[in-house]
Amino acid sequence: MPRIQVGTYSHPFINMVGHHWRGSFTIVNSHSLKNHISGLLFALIDAFSYFCLNYIPMKQLFILISAFLCLSASARSYDERIADAMNNSDWFRLDSLYNAYPKDSINPFLEVYSRCLLGNRLNRTDVSINAFQELFNNYSSALDLNNLISSTYMFGMDLSRAGHNETAASLTNSVIQSAKQYLDSATIVGLTAAANRYAQLANYDPYQIEFLNSSSARIPFKIVPVGPAKKGSLLMHLEESTINGTVADITFDTGAGANMIAPELAEKFGLIPLEGTRITVKGVKSQDGYIAIAKELKLGDLTVRDVPFTVLPMSSGNVEADQYVGSFNIVVGSELMLQLKNVEIDFINRSINIPAQSPERTGAAPNLCFSSTMNIMAKGIVLDSPMLMCLDSGNSSYGSLGGDFLPRNEAYVRSHSRLDTVREAGVGGVIESICYQVSGLPVSLAGYTVKPAELTVKDSSSAIIGEYDCVLGLKTLMMFGKLRFNLVDFVLSVDNPASLTSNSVPSLQVPKFNIPVPRGMSVIEAAGCVGLALARAAVYGPSAM
Repeated sequence: MPRIQVGTYSHPFINMVGHHWRGSFTIVNSHSLKNHISGLLFALIDAFSYFCLNYIPMKQLFILISAFLCLSASARSYDERIADAMNNSDWFRLDSLYNAYPKDSINPFLEVYSRCLLGNRLNRTDVSINAFQELFNNYSSALDLNNLISSTYMFGMDLSRAGHNETAASLTNSVIQSAKQYLDSATIVGLTAAANRYAQLANYDPYQIEFLNSSSARIPFKIVPVGPAKKGSLLMHLEESTINGTVADITFDTGAGANMIAPELAEKFGLIPLEGTRITVKGVKSQDGYIAIAKELKLGDLTVRDVPFTVLPMSSGNVEADQYVGSFNIVVGSELMLQLKNVEIDFINRSINIPAQSPERTGAAPNLCFSSTMNIMAKGIVLDSPMLMCLDSGNSSYGSLGGDFLPRNEAYVRSHSRLDTVREAGVGGVIESICYQVSGLPVSLAGYTVKPAELTVKDSSSAIIGEYDCVLGLKTLMMFGKLRFNLVDFVLSVDNPASLTSNSVPSLQVPKFNIPVPRGMSVIEAAGCVGLALARAAVYGPSAM
């Protein structure tokens, strides 16, 4: 995301005026603004000095000045820490700091922007929508152009997620028209696509949820082998599933930021294409698709109506790889999970369980957050290295590690691994990379530790798409027994029964957690494209075929 600076302003300044966010934009001269602030500051200092020198004894004056300086330093420290957490995309630290600091001691702009970001990244749309409206009404002059565009994307996402698609479309179109002279063509295309998507979704009522039983719903699933048998690759396929009344073979993919379907199946199941909703999906290569609506999706005891799907070709162009990619012809994942609020994945009894009653927010500290592509990430630890993990049931292997894990743990990795080459199948192609296959790496998640038979460790030049250093595949997730996603508090918990804990021990001490800075994501890539598990996972083994 664009960087936040404390005590300085960026040019150009864009000031939104008028009723709510529907006003026009005017350019405010940054030099005159700073001069105005400086003048006010000097006037306050002069008044304070006159009062102190004429009415306060010297000893008391010294104490007062010391207190004043301490308070000023404290306020600066608050702002600097908050801005640092924002700039490093450390949403857990930002949440902790924001809750700990007196709100009147935080710079007013940073206080509002904190609520915007926390609401967006921690799934608190009730918080972020009000905060973004306050930001656009009162503090838009503190946003440079990049932050304005980023905030527009986030505000639109949260409005859409809360069912306010018409408002999201109007907001986005307003920003396009008001700031068009400052935007490049790629930004205009991305914003226009988002506005069109919201406008078309406004004609429906997405994610109407009906429970067959009053108390809960159960969706049975099976674990199925994919690809060559010698690879041992597995995926989750939902049972008792239909789309518009026709039986469907659906893959459940917690790493997919959107529901997806191949074009030929969208036609077969009678999905309704939404006009003007062209979308670009970033996989191994970019693929163009569009949005379509399934009027009815039945999953076990659950019925969901007006379900958006991204329609795009799934082929990787590689014959062997497509043995895997073909298993993703229909995908549902985290987008649906967010609407269900409370989801338990029970690998013991092979069912997804959803209580009909959504939980209330408790204020519990979150251990889940969104990436910039709106994939759900979890705090975790591998070999005493804290990191963000993508929990990806659409990854048919145990998972992989990238980023700086190898440089920080090179001696261990080299002594516990074998050198290998893997190819990853995704939308539009295949990626080949050198890696190490490491046995028995301890992986900790929500207080439990397991030791997968093998994790793929990539060198630092092999980037994992997204803001995380670790992808936990299905075969590792199954070792945790039951995963519970409270998507109101954004808390993941694990119920790991004794029968599965031979390699599992409670974590006794959690190291200090630091989130890595996002790598190489532009505003358009981050907010205008669908995050997709197919681009990251489906590891299908050594290069020798």
